[in-house]
Amino acid sequence: MTADGLAPSPSSSAPRPLTPAGAWLMAIRPKTLTAAFVPVGVGTGLAFGMGVGRWLPALAALGGALLIQIGTNLTNDYYDFKKGADTAERLGPTRVTQSGLIAPGKVLAGALGCFALAILSGIYLVTVGGWPIVAIGLSSVLFGYAYTGGPFPLAYHGLGDVFVFVFFGLVAVAGTYYVQALTVSPAAGWAAVPVGALGTALLVVNNLRDVQTDAKAGKRTLVVRLGPKGGKAEYVLMLVAAYATPFLMFAGGLASVWVFLALLSAPFAVGPTRLVFGAQGSALNSALGATARLQLVFGLLFAVGLCLR
Repeated sequence: MTADGLAPSPSSSAPRPLTPAGAWLMAIRPKTLTAAFVPVGVGTGLAFGMGVGRWLPALAALGGALLIQIGTNLTNDYYDFKKGADTAERLGPTRVTQSGLIAPGKVLAGALGCFALAILSGIYLVTVGGWPIVAIGLSSVLFGYAYTGGPFPLAYHGLGDVFVFVFFGLVAVAGTYYVQALTVSPAAGWAAVPVGALGTALLVVNNLRDVQTDAKAGKRTLVVRLGPKGGKAEYVLMLVAAYATPFLMFAGGLASVWVFLALLSAPFAVGPTRLVFGAQGSALNSALGATARLQLVFGLLFAVGLCLR
């Protein structure tokens, strides 16, 4: 008998079990890959707007960024399970290690494989940009692993937000610009701010949803340290930083009036902001997806605005 007292009919279709490919697709978390795509798009848009854009370095940077993002996701999946942060009480989407869909050793091997491929993909970028690319690539891989792995996991000590802002904002945008221009302009630093801010906002929603289970597992995220009210304030601060940047860049002569195209994404910020302030627990999964859409739409419009002169 089912919960409502009715026996299922013979024609009822049970959910199909995941194939191995489907499980790995779930593991890489496709919806989070905007965090890798957007900074490369913004850095490339700026490079072409400044007349120094080059497609091959841009595509190589995108490949490396995607591999580092996937490697970070898999590391997170593995270590959150090992450290007890992912349990049967989990409120977010299914994690393949905790649910038993993929063996823990395979998930960790997948993560290390992605990081290794990211390093290999960076060889071309090193021939283009020299030793600064070695420093950027190795530090990105190291900190991607250290997000939840190693002796001092950043996410467990309230430093995950700093990691996201720096590496998926400042480093990713400025690095993408550098491999095309072979220099870094002030505009690249400013263009990285909204990218890092919206990536951090995405993490804030995730941590607001998991605040209770994270605290129970000893995962001291910034939201756990500040409390839900502090986390909501951080979310708003990240949105303000993102939407203030086009005005500051225009006022400083670093972008044309086209930079205000990014403001057209503002309606996409309304829904997730309401959810952040009005929902909790698993209901915040919708805010997570909506914030990812906001990041993507803002990033694409911002990149186009920086490209146009």
